[in-house]
Amino acid sequence: MWLLLTYIGLTVVGNAIIYFIGLIVERIWPVASLPLFLLMFFAVMWFAWLAAVKLTEPKAAAQA
Repeated sequence: MWLLLTYIGLTVVGNAIIYFIGLIVERIWPVASLPLFLLMFFAVMWFAWLAAVKLTEPKAAAQA
């Protein structure tokens, strides 16, 4: 359960950050905003999963 909550929290924060990055890119280079946003969106999903697994790893498994 904590893994899922951690993942959702990390993705919400990450997607909020890339949303604002996308707004800035759209003002500078409108053509690149959608591909860049999609790339960052899926990267956030991947790295949030890796971070959530690492953050919720059981302590006994980390010592072994």
